[in-house]
Parts: sequence; structure tokens; C-alpha cells
Amino acid sequence: MKNLQIDLKNALPFISQEEFKNYDKLIRQEDKKLISGTGRGSEFLGWIKLPETISTDLISEINKTAEELRKISEIIVVVGIGGSYAGSKAIINALSGNFDHLQKGINPKVIFAGQNLSEDYHYDLLDFLKDKQYSIIVISKSGTTTEPAIAFRLLRKDLESRSGKNEARKRIVAITDKTKGALRELSKKEGYKTFTINDDIGGRYSVLSPVGLLPVACAGFNIEELLSGAKAMMITAQNQNFNGNPVYQYASIRHALYLKNKTTEILACFSPQLSFFAEWWKQLFGESEGKENKGIFPASVNFTTDLHSLGQYIQEGLRNIFETIISVEKTRSDLKIPFDTDNFDKLNYLSEKPLDFVNKMAESGTIAAHVDGKVPNIKITIPELNEYFLGQLIYFFEKSCSLSGYLLGVNPFDQQGVEEYKKNMFTLLGEPGYRDS
Repeated sequence: MKNLQIDLKNALPFISQEEFKNYDKLIRQEDKKLISGTGRGSEFLGWIKLPETISTDLISEINKTAEELRKISEIIVVVGIGGSYAGSKAIINALSGNFDHLQKGINPKVIFAGQNLSEDYHYDLLDFLKDKQYSIIVISKSGTTTEPAIAFRLLRKDLESRSGKNEARKRIVAITDKTKGALRELSKKEGYKTFTINDDIGGRYSVLSPVGLLPVACAGFNIEELLSGAKAMMITAQNQNFNGNPVYQYASIRHALYLKNKTTEILACFSPQLSFFAEWWKQLFGESEGKENKGIFPASVNFTTDLHSLGQYIQEGLRNIFETIISVEKTRSDLKIPFDTDNFDKLNYLSEKPLDFVNKMAESGTIAAHVDGKVPNIKITIPELNEYFLGQLIYFFEKSCSLSGYLLGVNPFDQQGVEEYKKNMFTLLGEPGYRDS
């Protein structure tokens, strides 16, 4: 079976052969720290072997719970923020049809709440749900994170007022800490079905745990295939041969370019279904690397759309950027450009060619133009957009991110900076304990 491939030919000319050769030894040293648990953040390494250690019983329980929710729900609302929602939304968006959210009869639809504090968003959400049969998956280790806690309070009150507490209990599933926290206590009190967020898996590395798997299963996708793809990449990422390990190559080239003052990485996709996958990628790398006044700034673009806006900056702007393109070899559909007798748009030279052929030529032309414009380019290719290859892509980026953090000399598994805005917000809100801050 073909697997994820990485192509560095358009990035290597920007560094010397000797510089890149040095990473063969260096990256294996950092990987040894990661695998042995001797590096920083070693208490959060539960994700490394998760694709093979997650039990078949847990997978069966996730699928069973998803099927029960699907039977009673038109809508399933996933409440969470950060890693508690970004991963599952990325997968669901990537695997869904572009207009499934507008199609009647595709039930249940999985939607999201608790990822913002917008009054209009949550008012519109409750208004949308008022004539729908819906269920809730609430994801929070503590149960007190402001954004999801407010959203869950609103939704729980609405659900209980409409259907009564007994019926609401059947429609609420909590994914939370194993033993402690407000959400765990509430779940015990109310008798909610629960799944556990393991202590050794941080939020942004949790998509292959129940945090991501339950919403994905509720959307009707195959979580066994997702895990199978991740396991295949996990095995590939153990290869000590530098040239046979795409994780080693990606983490190394990123760091080498960073040392050449390429401080912004732009993730580009030519498939709109991957636009939210890029949001997950930005959280993964942004929270993992942006510390101690270090790190590559993660940005993203959706081509060809953004070639008509940010494309100008990428081509001729400040040369502190490099580009990583996710390319999908095979589309799910087959659509050819028709012949037109009048040929008013002068496109008959493309007649009977697949639309994806044009997209691929735009991709190749873009890479060539940007490399000519002194933008290093990394190309990551997957054979098609399905559960198996998304699983590969997820694990590829998770492992690469952890090694990238170690190469930078930071802890890729904490996020102390996130707490700063919360302290100010709680002080301004007058929360007890913060009033004198």
C-alpha cells in the first residue's frame, strides 16, 4: 500500500548539504529522549504508542456509544475548546462532503460549541436546536474551563428544560478526568456516560483518544481505519534510517530553515476539505513550539483561493517564510471539463480533462513560482483523503512536532502562556481569588 511521502527537493537548496547531514545524528538523539521519557514534558507521552495500545474494548465502547447517540439525535453538539474540539472537527470536515452540512436527511450532524465566548454564536446555536432532537458530548478535563463550561451550562439547561433530567442524562456523554474535577463530579451525580482523558495525554495530542474518536464515530466515520493509519505511521516513525523516516526529515528541515531565519511556516492545501485540518495543525505547532521567545509561527492558506490574496505576499513579501504543501493524489470524485461549441471562455483546450488535473497543474505551478521567489517548499503527499491516510497524517505531525520542540530546546507538551489571558479575564470578571490581582 502506498503511504505518506515527503519531498524536500525544493527546500534543501536553501541550506548546505553539510548542515542537513548533521541532523541524521541529532534527530536520533532527540528521538531517543522522547521514546525513553528522558526529555522535557515526559509526563505527557501517552500519545506515542496510543495507536497500538488503545484497547479493542474501548474502541467497541466508543462505537457502541456513538451508535446509541446517532439513533436518538438529529444533531450532536460537541462542547470543547483547543485540543478538545480541533482534532475531531478537522477529521470530520476532511471526510465529509463539502455541502453535507446543508443536506437534509444526513443525520446526525456533528456541530461544535464552547470554542468561543460569542453571545451571538451561542444564541444562534440554541435557536437552531429549538426544534431538533439533540445530544451533547462535553469534553473537559477539569469541567471549569470558561468557554466550554459556559456552553455546557447553556445547553444542559436547555436540554433538561425541554426533555426533563432523566431524558437529558441519556443524551449527555462526558469525556473528562478519570477521578477528579467538576465535570467528573457532575457526571457521577447525574449518571452520565463517561470516557476518560488520560493524565499522560495533553489536549492537542488527544485526537486519537476518546476525545477525538467519539465525535468522529458519531459522524459515521471508521475510527479503526483512522487508528490503523496512525499505527502504520508510528511504525514508520521508528525507522532509524534518516532517509526512510519522513518524521525525521520534516522535523529536521523545519529546524534547519528556522536557523536560516525562516521563522514562519505556511501550511498550504489545495483541497478545501483540509482547511480545518490546517487549524488543528496550527494549534499543535503553535502551542508546542511558541515558548521562551522561540519557535516557528504557523500560518495556513487555502489554495487556489488564497493565491488571489496572500499569494502576492508569499511571492514577493518578506523572505522569512517557508511553505509546506499537503497534496492529495486521488480525489473522491470524477468531474471533467465539458466541451463548449462557442468557446467564449477559451477553455476548450481543457475539454474532457479532469478538474483535478487543472488543480494539480496549479499546485505544481505554484510550487515552482514560490521556489523561484526564494520560498523553500516542503511537499507532503497522501494517496487519498480517507480515514487511513488522515490517521497517518495526524501521527506524522504529532511526532514531528514533538521532535521539533526538542530540537528548539523547549517543552513541546506544556502551554503556560495560555494561562496569562485567563488571569486577566478572571480579574476583570471579578472571579473570587482574582479580585485583588
